[in-house]
Amino acid sequence: MVIYLAGETEEQELRLDELTPRQIVAELDKHVVGQNAAKRAVAIALRNRVRRKKLAPDLAADVIPKNIIMIGSTGVGKTEIARRLARMSNSPFLKVEASKFTEVGYVGRDVESMIRDLTEIAVEMTRQEKVEEITDKAELNVEERILDLLLPPPKSSASNPMFDFDSAETAAPVLVTDTEPKDENFARTREKLRSQLRSGKLDNRLVEMEVREKNFPTIELAGPMGVEEMGINMKDMLGNLFQGRSKRRKMRVDEAMEYLMQEEEERLIDMDSVARGALERVESSGIIFLDEIDKIAGRESGHGPDVSREGVQRDILPIVEGTTVNTRYGMVRTDHILFIAAGAFHVSKPSDLIPELQGRFPIRVELESLTIDDFKRILVEPKNSLIKQYLALMETEGVKLDFTPDAIDAVANFAAQVNQQTEDIGARRLHTIMERLLDEISFEGPDLEPKNKTIDAAYVQTDAR
Repeated sequence: MVIYLAGETEEQELRLDELTPRQIVAELDKHVVGQNAAKRAVAIALRNRVRRKKLAPDLAADVIPKNIIMIGSTGVGKTEIARRLARMSNSPFLKVEASKFTEVGYVGRDVESMIRDLTEIAVEMTRQEKVEEITDKAELNVEERILDLLLPPPKSSASNPMFDFDSAETAAPVLVTDTEPKDENFARTREKLRSQLRSGKLDNRLVEMEVREKNFPTIELAGPMGVEEMGINMKDMLGNLFQGRSKRRKMRVDEAMEYLMQEEEERLIDMDSVARGALERVESSGIIFLDEIDKIAGRESGHGPDVSREGVQRDILPIVEGTTVNTRYGMVRTDHILFIAAGAFHVSKPSDLIPELQGRFPIRVELESLTIDDFKRILVEPKNSLIKQYLALMETEGVKLDFTPDAIDAVANFAAQVNQQTEDIGARRLHTIMERLLDEISFEGPDLEPKNKTIDAAYVQTDAR
C-alpha cells in the first residue's frame, strides 16, 4: 500500500544496529501488507550495511551493496517498502522516475542530478538534527534579544527612563530616581517582561528591529549548460554580496521571535560540519529508488520517440556501479549508495536492460498482485490504515464512524472488481473508493446530525458506485 505518512517517534527511536532481518521485516509488516519476498530482500540489504560497518576499512571498501529490482504492477507496495526502509534506517531517500530522462531535451549528465538532490536531502536531515540540539540555547538567546528590544539596557552615564509593563496592554514609563538603584529596578522590570513574554501576553506588541534583506538578483547564463550542470552554485558565490543591506522594520513580538530564531539557528549551526556529515551520510547510507525503470528497458529501435532508452541506461550505469559526482557541498562517491529499481515490466522484461546494468542489480524480487483478502487487510491492519485515518479525520468534527465487517468486505470486493475491469492500480484504488464512499459525510460533517454513522455493506453498495 502506497501511503507515505509523517515520521513517528517510535520508528525514530529504533536502533538499526540492533534490528535483525526478521525484526526489520516485522517493522515493515506494520505498514505494508504482504510482499514477504520483497521485505526479506530489503531487510537483508539493510542488515548488510550494519555488517559492513563492522569490517576492517580495506575490506569494507570492497563490500558493495546488492542493488534490487522490484517487479510488480503499480500500487502493490514497491515505493512504500523502500520509503519505510529509509525511514527505519534514518537514511537519505530519493525517488526518481527513470522515464524522465527520456523526455525531450534530455542531457546525458542530468542523471547526476539525482545524487545532488539526494545530497540536498541529507543536508536538510543533518541540519534539522543540529537544530534540535541547539534549540534550547537558541530560544534563550532569542528571548534575551527580544527583551533588549522591549527594554534596552540602561546607559551608565545618566538616569534613564525605564519602562515597567504591569500588563500586556499598558506601558507606562517610570523614571528611575537616584534613590532607587538602577540595576535592581532594571533587573526587576526585565523579569516582569520575561514572564509576560513566556506567557504570550506580549505577542501583539510592536517592536522595531534591524532585518537583513535576502533578495537575490536573477542571473541568467547563456549556453546549454545550467548552473547545476557546471557544478557551480552562483548563490553560494554571490549571496553574501547582497546580504549586507539591512533596514529597520516594525513587527509583532511573535513575528520577531520567529525571525530571530532563524538568525540564531544560522549563527549557532556550523554548516561546514553539517555538510561533512551529510556527505558521509549519503555515501554510507543513501537510498535511491529508481521507479519506472521498465520504461527505459529495451534496445534501440532506430526511430521514434524511444531512441534514447539505451543511452539513458548507459548514463545511469556509472552512477550505479560507482563514480564521483560533484555537488555544491563537495564530491560524493556513489559506490555504497543502495539503488532499488522498480517497474511493472508488462511490455518489457528485466533482461531487456543492457547486460552491464543488469549486472548491477543482482537481486530480483517479484511482488504479488493484490487479492481481495489483501485489500481487506490493507483497510484495517497497517498501523495507520485507511480506515483508521478516516475515523480520526471525521472524529475531529465530532462524527463517529463505525465500519461493519461486511462494509470492509464490500469495499475490498469493489476495489478488486474495478481493478479487473479497468486499469489495475493496486491499493491506490482503495483511496478512490473511500473518497467516493465518504464524500457526503465529509462534506456535511460539521452540520451532520446525528453524529454517529454506521457504514455497512448496503451503504457501500449505494454510495461507492
